[in-house]
Amino acid sequence: MSTMIRKTLILFFGLFFIANGFAGAPVTGSLAPMLKGVLPTVVNIRAQIPFPITAIAKKNQENPGQPIPDKVLSIASGVIVDADKGYILTNAHVIADAQSVTVTLGDGRHYNAKIIGTDKPSDVALLQIKAKNLKAMPISDSNLLNVGDVVAAIGNPYGLSQTVTSGIVSALGRTTLGIENYENFIQTDAPINPGNSGGALINTQGQLIGINTAILAPSRGSVGIGFAIPSNMANSIMQQLIQFGNVRRGALGIAAQDISIELANAFNSNLTQGAAIAMIMPDSPAQKAGLQVGDIITSINGAEIKNANDVVNSIAFLRVDSKATINVMRNNKQITITATITDPKVNKQAQAQSDPYLYGVGLKDFTQLSPLHGNVVGILVVSVEEDSNAWHSDLLPGDVVTSANQQQVKSITDLQKIAAATKGPLLLNVLRDSGAIFLVINKEQ
Repeated sequence: MSTMIRKTLILFFGLFFIANGFAGAPVTGSLAPMLKGVLPTVVNIRAQIPFPITAIAKKNQENPGQPIPDKVLSIASGVIVDADKGYILTNAHVIADAQSVTVTLGDGRHYNAKIIGTDKPSDVALLQIKAKNLKAMPISDSNLLNVGDVVAAIGNPYGLSQTVTSGIVSALGRTTLGIENYENFIQTDAPINPGNSGGALINTQGQLIGINTAILAPSRGSVGIGFAIPSNMANSIMQQLIQFGNVRRGALGIAAQDISIELANAFNSNLTQGAAIAMIMPDSPAQKAGLQVGDIITSINGAEIKNANDVVNSIAFLRVDSKATINVMRNNKQITITATITDPKVNKQAQAQSDPYLYGVGLKDFTQLSPLHGNVVGILVVSVEEDSNAWHSDLLPGDVVTSANQQQVKSITDLQKIAAATKGPLLLNVLRDSGAIFLVINKEQ
């Protein structure tokens, strides 16, 4: 096996990680005039976080008799985005489980901060302080960024306040990095170090374009690959945190996949980007709006869709009950469809009420010649959603349903008809491994 450098994604949680600096791209001229007005908007954040009990116990075993701290200190950064209300954007991992958060301004003033809300899936958090004479950083449209744009990162690496590094935008729309649940990162070579988390990535006009979050590094040493949450995503989350205290994510009810050359050819399309709808959930906003399997999504609310991840991010940050204008290509014709985004929990509740026995269960018609059971015709259980009625009844993926209420079933339609007519428990006979068992699914578990 060839020698490979082990790559580690590091979230800058305080000063607990060590990384080496990396020289960014040279900048023509000076950023000093612009930075003079921007530096006061970036703050130092210190969060007191309880030391995990399991970690205390481990340290007690390793160092018997030694005093063990009951708290750890996370040192990071934040950006003032509203001077009148004292709102400060930062990363959620910076203040996760914090008992207290202290904000230090560039002029040395200290304030206890109130946590307005956090969103762990996107790693965005919003703080608030009560202070006079604050200055806020204007927020730019991150969709206007281009690879090669000159940028600067401002933060408090290693507790060194008001530190600036510069570089360029190395790439846009970085996903599948495994850092967050929702990813659309700006990649930059502007050096970002421990303590920079929550700090500002800015353009040459001194506007916020991203919240610095992580680096890709071998052995925790910087190689000039940093990642920032785009300002548009952070701003969208901030608005929901202000209004609700949390992010109320909506759902469209589809499964989508990237458009490849082979897939585009199969659709007789000349599109080189977009997201093809591979599945539509029953009773979902997508179905009600008229979307169809095979539609290729090209934009949502005017924002270009390049791949399936763009669909996930676009829908996830729309508020529940908001409208989504979706442009699709269907049979090489452009169609505009408006869907009302709903709460995923509401969708599940509706499905549970309409089909209490089979909601949350993925099914597939099944035929197979088995050496043990002969010619098997039934329904294969593909998936079972946790906490569904079927899950509580011990229905498992891989089971083959052959009868319901002692009536033979040969298709999903057969099973659905029997389930719809059932008043009490639904009795299933299923083949499992080399044997067969009966299972009872109740309407409420």
